[in-house]
Amino acid sequence: MLERFIQNKKLDAAKLSAKKLLSARGEANAQSMAVKLIDHYDHLDKRSQIDFFHFLSSQFNPDPSLVVDAANRYNTERNEASLIHLFQTVEPPRQELLRRVNRAPAGTATILKMRQTLLSYLKDHPAFRATDSDMHHLLSSWFNPGFLELHQITWNSPAQLLEKIIAHESVHAIDGWDDLRRRLQPDRRCFAFFHPQLPGEPLIFVEVALVPNISKDIGTLINKQAPVGDPKSFKAAIFYSISNCQPGLKGVSLGNFLIKRVAQKLIEEIPSLKTFCTLSPIPGFTQWLDAGAPLPEERIGPTHLRKWQEAQKILAASSLSWAERLKSGWHPERSEESERAALIRLCALYLMHQTPEARGDAVGKFHLSNGATLHQINWAADLSKKGLQQSGGLMVNYLYELDKVEEQHEAFSHKTVSCSRGVEKLV
Repeated sequence: MLERFIQNKKLDAAKLSAKKLLSARGEANAQSMAVKLIDHYDHLDKRSQIDFFHFLSSQFNPDPSLVVDAANRYNTERNEASLIHLFQTVEPPRQELLRRVNRAPAGTATILKMRQTLLSYLKDHPAFRATDSDMHHLLSSWFNPGFLELHQITWNSPAQLLEKIIAHESVHAIDGWDDLRRRLQPDRRCFAFFHPQLPGEPLIFVEVALVPNISKDIGTLINKQAPVGDPKSFKAAIFYSISNCQPGLKGVSLGNFLIKRVAQKLIEEIPSLKTFCTLSPIPGFTQWLDAGAPLPEERIGPTHLRKWQEAQKILAASSLSWAERLKSGWHPERSEESERAALIRLCALYLMHQTPEARGDAVGKFHLSNGATLHQINWAADLSKKGLQQSGGLMVNYLYELDKVEEQHEAFSHKTVSCSRGVEKLV
């Protein structure tokens, strides 16, 4: 009872601080008032946080009558002054509140933390969507890649930073310091984006292997006992892992700029590099299979439709879910040739036709929308437990041909996937 009373007092103090910060007095003393608001917010429990987000979402919206008046004025006058007035009227006061919070020394980090928390409540509280939209809008500007700093992570980087790389690796877990040391040897690279307001905090990082040819399985790239490659043999740069470190930046596009910046930096450092390619997981593949391998039939040709039906029949023969297959002992190295061919064909069709859809493969959507080519599908490429569960051990190479990315990005926006001849032959 006493704790609830104390929390209510803290919540009231946070609300009052927000109102004061947005006042004329707050504009003049934004930094000191923002510090007070941040302090009050930091002491709210979950229930009070939800109440505070309801407060932000209901009390700082545009005035509907003023919006209508401004829209009517612009519709009548159609000049620069009325357009500017409309923009100013439509913008939620909440955005100016967040800008003023950002003026505090810890303002940027606080807004990132606030959005991370808000996102966790969004499913149960859809009324928070407008507040999330405002945060996303502002963060997209503040974290514009033009403001970010690209740094290489090396074994000599601060230990605290290296610990964060280990903690945030989300694709292929780093098994302690020896594993990390191998990933930072001369035939490997790790690059991260940083923001000036968040020193020492990586936003997103990518791991790269420098090898003679396009890699077909992840085991050879992350084997911590593997010998270090000869620099004279470096012909291909394989982007094998990209991890986001800031959940509060969800939806803020950084990865595509990171890959292109790193590719340019590697070309400058190692002119012998001719190929830039990923070795990527296919996280949605087995879920798609369990859902019946649906495809947008109205958009695929009769040949692909027939191949899809044939492969489905072969795979559906056991009528087991993917988890049940694995539990019964299924493994790529023990699978029958017909099943293997069916899985690869379905994977090709999935990436070619399902990726552009709303629920398409997230990794594929990321690379293909960046202008990459669906280059090669690799069998038994990831034999880890996670790899078998999410894709049956399949992995894919997305090829970045730097002179084609803009054209292929445009094609993907019209739901066309750029494929190599090798992939097209699979179906």
